[in-house]
Parts: sequence; structure tokens; C-alpha cells
Amino acid sequence: MTVNSSISREELQESLETRTVEHTHDEAANSMFGFIVFLLSESIIFLSFFAGYIVYKTTTPDWLPPGVEGLEVREPAINTVILVSSSFVIYFAELALKRHNMWGFRLLWSTTMAMGSYFLYGQAIEWSSLHFTVTSGVFGGMFYLLTGFHGLHVFTGVLLQLIMLVRSLIPGNYDQGHFGVDATSLFWHFVDVIWIILFFLIYIWQ
Repeated sequence: MTVNSSISREELQESLETRTVEHTHDEAANSMFGFIVFLLSESIIFLSFFAGYIVYKTTTPDWLPPGVEGLEVREPAINTVILVSSSFVIYFAELALKRHNMWGFRLLWSTTMAMGSYFLYGQAIEWSSLHFTVTSGVFGGMFYLLTGFHGLHVFTGVLLQLIMLVRSLIPGNYDQGHFGVDATSLFWHFVDVIWIILFFLIYIWQ
């Protein structure tokens, strides 16, 4: 009777340890799931902005502000190519990290940061050359709202990349996992997809 009781306790202890290990193993997956939910909520915000832009554009008689015939497409198109290309660069940076190639990761990660920063610089140059403001009718308000809100996300993405780059300088910091890098990369892909939609809505569909 005592032997059976001892075996039961051992089995119970083993079961508890197994559940603890499984719970620890799923922590990264749970964190990524929560981050994906966050991105979905951000998507809803952008989609509502897109819907509002389409409704206003198709129902407002004088859509463009007085004196404005359209937007320059060439420079925004170059910025678009740079931003979209950075998604490929950050993907290869992730691959380098998974292969424990830290120098390759840092080089590609830094390149992504530079491309994102150039996009923000290009957007700032565009804003400074525009002949309308946020108060220039519905179009002016929607233009600055959409591009500014997206620009804020790009800035956040570059800032997160900087944090991940600094963390890579800590020896062994990514040996046990790299959720921060994966989440930042996913956020960057999200930002790029949103911009592609914005580019077609604002610059192509004029």
C-alpha cells in the first residue's frame, strides 16, 4: 500500500514537471499570438481609414485643394521600392540570426534600419514641398492623417530594430530565443503591406 502511494506521488510530480516544461515551451508562441492580435487591431484602424478615404474621394465634389492638380508619383514610387525591398533584407537578417551568424544579422538588420530611415527622410522632403496643409479640405486632412499615421509606424519599427540591434551586442542574448526579432520583423512586414495599399490609394488612384 505504501509502495503504491509512493509511486502515485512520483507520477504526480512527473506530471507537474511535464506540464511546467510544456507551459514554458509555449511561452514564445503565446507571446507571438498576442502580438498578431495586436497587429490585427492595427489593421482594423488602417482599414477604417482606407474606407473613409474611399468614401470621401468618391463623394466629395472638389476633392483636391484649390491649385493642386495631383501628387508627384516619382519620388514616392522610389520610396516605395526602398521600403518594400527592406522586407526582403530583414527576412535574410532573420535567417542569418537563426544560423547564428551574428555579424551577418547585424549588417542586414542595420541595412533595414537605414532603408526605413531613408523612407522617413523621403516622406519629410515630400511634405516640405507640398502646396497644401492638413487644413486644405478633406483631401489635405486625409492625406496627412494616412501618411503621418503610417510614418509613425515606420518610425516605431526603426526604433524597435535599433533596440534589437543593441540587444544583439549582449553575448548570448539570443541563444535561448529571439521573439523580439521575430515580432519586429513581422511588424515591419505589416508596415510595408499597409504602405503598398496607401501608395495605390493616394498616388496611383488620383
